[in-house]
Amino acid sequence: MNCPYALIIILPPVVFLLIFVFFLILSFFTEKISYKNPDNPEGKTKAYACGEDVKEHRIRPNYSEFFPFAFFFTIMHVIVLVIATSPEEITDSLSTALLFVVAACLSILIIFRSERND
Repeated sequence: MNCPYALIIILPPVVFLLIFVFFLILSFFTEKISYKNPDNPEGKTKAYACGEDVKEHRIRPNYSEFFPFAFFFTIMHVIVLVIATSPEEITDSLSTALLFVVAACLSILIIFRSERND
């Protein structure tokens, strides 16, 4: 007994739409039973800070020290992925993998050079 629609229901866009519609309906029904504060209706638009009035201020985080480590992490994972997925039978893949390793070593040397021009 082959159903032609059996494979359609497991397609990712169809599954996404089904889950989206389910949670949309769930959100609609749970909105009806959720608590609404009659004393402070404008509180819904404020940021939650335990009832405090938060003064607006801007923070500018400095990621300059973090960037080299993130870049190193990315390079290492890409190199491992390239080497792990290169086929053994093809000799060109070995030279390509070695080229990537050399490029990674050079980029790591550039990232972690002793004098920085920040």
